[in-house]
Amino acid sequence: MPRDNPNCDPFIDLYKALRRGEELSPVQAVIMDGDGAALMDLVGRRCSSLMEPNNDGWIALHDAAYYGQLHCLAILLKAYPNSVNSCSLMNHTALLLAAGRGHVSCVDFLLKHGADPNIANKDRETPLLAACEQPNQAIVELLLKFGAQVNRCNVQGETCLHVACRHGELNLCRTLLEAGADLNRKNIYGLQPIFTAAQHGYVDIINLFASKGADINGQAPDGASPLFEACKNGHVSAVEALLSLKADTNRAMKSGLLPLHAAVQNNHSRIVSMLIPLTSMVRVRRCGISPLHLAAEHNRDEILALLIQAGFDVNSRLSSDRSAMFEDRRSTALYFSVINGNLEATEMLLAAGANPDLDVFNPLLIAVRFCRMEMAALLLHYGANANAQITTEPCAFPAAILLRMESLPMLKLLLDHGCDAATCFDCPHGGKTHPPITPAWRPAEEMRGSRVAPPRQCIQFCEAVSGSRNAGPIISLLLDYVGHVRLCSRLLDVLDRRSDWKPVKLKALPPHPLMQLCRLKIRHQVGVRKLKLLHTLPLPVTLVRFLHYDIQCSLS
Repeated sequence: MPRDNPNCDPFIDLYKALRRGEELSPVQAVIMDGDGAALMDLVGRRCSSLMEPNNDGWIALHDAAYYGQLHCLAILLKAYPNSVNSCSLMNHTALLLAAGRGHVSCVDFLLKHGADPNIANKDRETPLLAACEQPNQAIVELLLKFGAQVNRCNVQGETCLHVACRHGELNLCRTLLEAGADLNRKNIYGLQPIFTAAQHGYVDIINLFASKGADINGQAPDGASPLFEACKNGHVSAVEALLSLKADTNRAMKSGLLPLHAAVQNNHSRIVSMLIPLTSMVRVRRCGISPLHLAAEHNRDEILALLIQAGFDVNSRLSSDRSAMFEDRRSTALYFSVINGNLEATEMLLAAGANPDLDVFNPLLIAVRFCRMEMAALLLHYGANANAQITTEPCAFPAAILLRMESLPMLKLLLDHGCDAATCFDCPHGGKTHPPITPAWRPAEEMRGSRVAPPRQCIQFCEAVSGSRNAGPIISLLLDYVGHVRLCSRLLDVLDRRSDWKPVKLKALPPHPLMQLCRLKIRHQVGVRKLKLLHTLPLPVTLVRFLHYDIQCSLS
C-alpha cells in the first residue's frame, strides 16, 4: 500500500519518539480510547503510522483487536481490507489476539471480513486454542462455524480438547467433540485429554470421555494411567468415577509403582482405603517396594496403620535394585521409621511383628548413633540385637558401644539388654606393647554400605576408648557387666592418666563380689533374648530389680 508523506501526520514525530521509549503511541492511545472520530481523521489523511509495525510487528489493527475496540476495527478494515490477516513478529493475527482476549464481537467481525481462523503464531497456537485457553464458549463456536481446525496442536502438543480439560470446561469439551475433536490425540508428554481431566479431578469430563470411547486404562510413556494421576493428586471423586468405569488398579508405572503407591506417597488416606481391597498383593511384591515402605519413609502414620491392618507384610524388603539407591542399603519399612525418628510408626511396625534385625545396618544402631534413647529402648524391648555389627566397620566388640560409648545412659541401656561387655576386654595383645593406633574412626562414615572399599582392620575396644575423655566411667560401667577380666596394657595406661580413675583399676582386680557373679550367671542362663522376661520369674521384687541392674536397689 502506498504511503503518504509523514509530514501530513501531526502525531508522527511524537509517535516515533514514544516507540523508542517503549511508551504508548498516539495511535494506540486513540484506539484504546475508542476515539472513532480521531481515527477516521488519521485514515482520511492516510497517515503511515496506521500501517507501520511497532517493535513487535503490530499494526493499528492488532491494537484494535487486542483492546476490543470494534468501531476502530471496522474503520481500519474498511480502509485496509487486505490487512485482516497481517501477522506480527510472533505471527499473531488480529483474530488470534481478539480470541485470546475474549472479544466476541471483534472475532465475529474479523471472521466475517475474511480473517483466517487457522493461522497460528510461532508457538503454533491458533485462535481456537487461544479461545479455549480463555476460555470462551461463544468464540469457540464462532471459530468452528468459520472452519477452525479442531485438532491443531501447540508446541506442547496440546489440542483444544486438552486445554478445555485443563480448565474443567465440560460444555466446551462437548462442543469440541461434536466438532470432531480427537479423544486419543496425545501431547508431547504422551498424555491424552482424559489424563488431563484425571490430573485435575474433573469427574464430569471423565464420564463424558468414557462415554465417547476414551481409553480409561491408557498409559503415558512412563506407564502412568488416568487412575494413577487421580490417585497422585488426591482427587477422591475422580478415583471413584474411574473405579466405577473399571479402571485397572494393578496397572503399574514403568518404575513398578501402582496407584496405591501414589496415594500413599502423597498422603491421600481416603484413596488408600479405596484401593487396598482392589490391589493385588502379588503385584505389590513384584514391584520391589511395598506401600509400607513409602508410608514409613514419608511419616504417613495414619496410612501405615491402614496398611498394617489390611495385612501388608511388615517384613517386606526392598528389591536389591531399590535398596541400592540408598547408601546405607536399607530394606525394611522399620528402618525408614527409625531413621526418621518416628517412634509411633516404629512401635506400630514392631507390634505388628516387624523383625528389627533384617537390615544390613541394624536399625538399633541408627537409634544409638543419633542417641535416641526411647527409640533404642523400644527396639531392644522387641528383641533387637544389642550385639549387632557393621559389616563395613568391623570391630571386636558390639558396634553399638563403638557408636555411642560416650553416652553412659545409652551404654547402660544396651548392657541391660544383653550387650556383650566381655568382648571389650578381650584384647589379643593383653599385657604386651600395643601397635600404634590406626587413623581415627570417622562416625559420619560408619553407616555407609560401600561394596567397593575393602573392610578396615578390626577395631579393638582399647583402641576406641583411648581417645575418650570419659574413658574411666565407661570402663567402670562395663566392669559391672563382666566377671573376671584382665585389663590390657593400653586400658591400664588410659586409666593411669587421671588419679580419680584409679578406683576403676582396683574394680577390675579379683576377687569380685559373689552377688555380682551370681547375677551374671543368672542372666547368662536366662539368655539375651529372654532378659526382658526376668520380671516373670517367681522371685522377690528386690532380687528382680537387682538382676535388672537397678542401681536404686538395696541389697540389704
